[in-house]
Amino acid sequence: MNNQSARGPAIDRRSLLASGALAAVAVSATGATDAVAQGDPEILDVIIVGAGLAGLTAARDLDRAGNNSFAVLEARDRVGGRVLNHRLAGGHFSEAGGQWIGPGQTAIADLARELEVETFDSIYDGRMVFRWGADRVAFESDGSIEIEAGLMKRLDALAAQVPHDRPWTAPNARELDRMSIAQWLARQNVGGLDLLTMKIAAVLTVGSGIGNCSMLYYLSMLNFAGGFQRLEAQKGGAQQTRFVGGSQVLADKMADELGAKVHLGTAVKAIRNWNSDIVEVETTKGRLRARRIIMALSPPLCRKIAFAPALPNARRALQDRWPAHAPMCKSAMAYKRPFWFDKGYNGQILSADGPLIWAYDNSPPQQEIGVINAFLRVGEVSPDHETAKRQLTKLFAESMDDDRFLVPTEFHLHDWGQEEWSVSCVSPMPLGLLTSPLMAALDEPCGRLCWSGTETGGIWNGYMDGAVRSGRKAALETLQALRAEA
Repeated sequence: MNNQSARGPAIDRRSLLASGALAAVAVSATGATDAVAQGDPEILDVIIVGAGLAGLTAARDLDRAGNNSFAVLEARDRVGGRVLNHRLAGGHFSEAGGQWIGPGQTAIADLARELEVETFDSIYDGRMVFRWGADRVAFESDGSIEIEAGLMKRLDALAAQVPHDRPWTAPNARELDRMSIAQWLARQNVGGLDLLTMKIAAVLTVGSGIGNCSMLYYLSMLNFAGGFQRLEAQKGGAQQTRFVGGSQVLADKMADELGAKVHLGTAVKAIRNWNSDIVEVETTKGRLRARRIIMALSPPLCRKIAFAPALPNARRALQDRWPAHAPMCKSAMAYKRPFWFDKGYNGQILSADGPLIWAYDNSPPQQEIGVINAFLRVGEVSPDHETAKRQLTKLFAESMDDDRFLVPTEFHLHDWGQEEWSVSCVSPMPLGLLTSPLMAALDEPCGRLCWSGTETGGIWNGYMDGAVRSGRKAALETLQALRAEA
């Protein structure tokens, strides 16, 4: 994969480990391994709030640097955050959350190699189906996204002027930030098919309609990806590669390494004295104290925690304005085998309306069974699983002319808008927020608090890669702070 890390502030693995090792020499390991379970009053060096990819990466890097005085607190009964596997019969899997990586996503690719998790490419060659109303057409696909060449060229040229880590410094940043993707497209006299393609791409990439997301934000994403095709396509793009065992296997393996330091079902209720030498964390299972806190949560989730004293005004305002609900619903339909390949179909369906946005083949690498995953329009797909299954199998059967779709062996449906500890699947940036003074508070430390999570990745923010980068950055900053205090 191409390495784009030099374009942003990301810290490579070798530098991180070297710095961490130096910090560990000066940081005392207290040996407190189970303060939650045993009510141990000993003061930990670090408490990490959140066991998604960011929090677990931070914990893993602390541990590898020689510091074992930490605890990871997770409100859910599982690790992974916004990565989640549906467990299918026969030991198979299908991802319910984030699942792909592509060129330039070197941080998560490195992590997978360290954890000995293999990857394989998505299947995208073959006939795909486009639907609008009762009509449909099948055409050959090579995994790229088809839009008018001039439009793509204009998008890529504009994105090249928007630094992904500091988009507010771009020329005309304020104008672009106060303009939606839809408003920009309207100025380009975009044709109907290209407009529809952009609408579907935006929903899948930023989690909202083109009228609700800042054009500046979308350009910053195109910038860190390296252009429109690199962001939106499967072939050579961010949707190209999957993990053997599903994306949640990365979180599961990190949690296994950390063992008893990860505490599930332990929601943080309050954080007190975050501006003092020792911070008190109140959870649903007791209280802990630590010298440093890594907040590996999305900004809206931080609103669930009571801070005393109150956080600075800018940080509170940022958490209030950060998009807190971008509903995304994803399904998995399993079959005895991927029979859609028999007729030359690749399993993909794009739909302009109705409950389905995009369906795609999600079978395991050896194709022992067949799996079709789908992104769904919340509100148009039935919340009742049996009804939703009938809706989707009928669409699949009509689209690819095969009644075998009507009898799946399994069906799973996951609505991320209903997850208490996720709030939303992704964060479509509203108009005007990126260029507001509030953005400085996104990763600016508050006393003993260090903010982490994919939103702070600096590159590939919003993606699994951004979460890994943010966790490594938080671990390094925390180790350095502890060293300075030793």
